[in-house]
Formats: sequence, structure tokens, C-alpha cells
Amino acid sequence: MMQLRRVALWMMAAVGFAACSSIDCPIQTTVEVNYVLNDTLKDTLTVLTKRADRQDTILLNRGVGLTKFALPMSSGQPVDTLVFQIVNKQKAMTVDTVWIKKDDIPHFESVDCATHFFHHITQVSATHVAIDTLFILNPSVTYDISAKHIEIHFKNSH
Repeated sequence: MMQLRRVALWMMAAVGFAACSSIDCPIQTTVEVNYVLNDTLKDTLTVLTKRADRQDTILLNRGVGLTKFALPMSSGQPVDTLVFQIVNKQKAMTVDTVWIKKDDIPHFESVDCATHFFHHITQVSATHVAIDTLFILNPSVTYDISAKHIEIHFKNSH
């Protein structure tokens, strides 16, 4: 009886070891652009984009008092188009369009891990209604969540 228990225990341990994988897929798989603002935004910011089916998608909804935020990038188009809607205290809205031109770089870890795309930002531009200037601080968009990619300067009224 004791021998049977030992054999069963060894078999359970063997199954447990076999179930473990030596593949180390990254836990942090978010690839986002980190935006920093030159000053705290006192107004309300909503950021939208168009999906492939031409419907609007809200990426950031009614952010107030922002100094930074992160947004995902697409992996199928060379330019991401973002619509920044800024609503001030008097409920007046200004709208800016921001274009981020980029190169998509396939990132392969292992056949057991999901495929991801890193990005290299090559150019940013905007319509400059509420946004004064945009600067590329770090063009390489990877898993690094501490990197600051784009700095936004809003005009004085914001």
C-alpha cells in the first residue's frame, strides 16, 4: 500500500513537471504610445479614432487634470489618425486631428507566444487648433511602459 502511494506521488510530480513549459512569453504585452503634456490639462480631453469598419472608437474618455496618458497603436496601417476633443469649463469644444506616421515591426518571441508588433514613430503632426506643438521624445514603441514617446504642448487657453 505504501509502495502504491509512492508511485502515485511520483507520477503526479512527473505530470506536474511535464505540464510546465520552458517558454517565457512576456507578461507585459501592451504596446502603447505614452504621451506627456508640458503642463497639467485643466480641460476635458477625449481621444477617438476610426476602426476599420469606419465607426468611432473612444480611446480616452473625458480625461481631466492629465499630465500623461497612454494610447494603443494600430498594427495594420502606416498612419494612425486620432481626434482630440477638448472641452473647456464653459463647455466650448475644440477639435484637433493628430496623425502619427510609423513603421510596424513584427516582434517574434516564440511559436507558443502571441505575435505582437513594435513600432517606430517617424513623424507626428496636428491641425493646431488647441494643440500648439508635438515632439517625438522616443520613436521606439515597445513593451517599455516607462518610455515617454510624444510630448504635447497645448495653447495657453488649455
